[in-house]
Amino acid sequence: MTSDLPFPRRTGSADVSVRAARPGDAAAIARVQGITWRTAYRAVLPAEILDAWDEPAVAASWQAAVTSPPSTSHRVLVAVEKDVVVGFAAVAVGAGVGEVTTLLVEPRWGRRGHGSRLLAAATDLAAADGARRLEVWLAESDRASADFYESAGWAPDGWARTLDTGDAPLRELRWYTVLDDEEGSRP
Repeated sequence: MTSDLPFPRRTGSADVSVRAARPGDAAAIARVQGITWRTAYRAVLPAEILDAWDEPAVAASWQAAVTSPPSTSHRVLVAVEKDVVVGFAAVAVGAGVGEVTTLLVEPRWGRRGHGSRLLAAATDLAAADGARRLEVWLAESDRASADFYESAGWAPDGWARTLDTGDAPLRELRWYTVLDDEEGSRP
C-alpha cells in the first residue's frame, strides 16, 4: 500500500487498528472466517459447507488474495486488537463501483468498533480508487449485518440474487451507499 492511504487507522488509546493485510495474516483471516461462519452464520450457511471447511485451503486462498490480487483495486484489510487479527474485510473497485466482498469480525471481538473501522477503511480505499458507489450482498435472513450497514447509512437497492449452495438456495439482497453524492441519490 502506498503511504498516502489512511493506514493504520487507530482509535483512542486502546491498541486497535485497521491495516492492509500482510501475507502472514492469511491463517488468521481463515481462522476468523471459519469461527464466524460456524457461529454467526450457522443458520444461514448449509451444514455441508461448514462441515467441509478446510482451513489450510482457505488460508491459501487469502494468501493469494493478499499477495497476488487480480488488480490494484482489490484490497484485503484486517482489524487488529493488540497483536490479534480479530476481523477482516475485502473490497474491490471497478468502473466507479466498489464492492465490499466480505466483512467479518470474530463474534467474541464484536461490539468493540472493529466492524465500523473496517467499513470506514474499506470506504476510504474505494473512494481513493474512484468508486462513487459502494455495494455489498447480504443474506436476506442476516438481520445483524443488515442492521450494521443500515446504522452506517446504507440501504437495500431492490436487487436480489439467489445462490445455489447445494442445499437450500441462499437469497441475498444488495445494499449500497453513495460515496459521490453529485446526483443527490444517497440512500
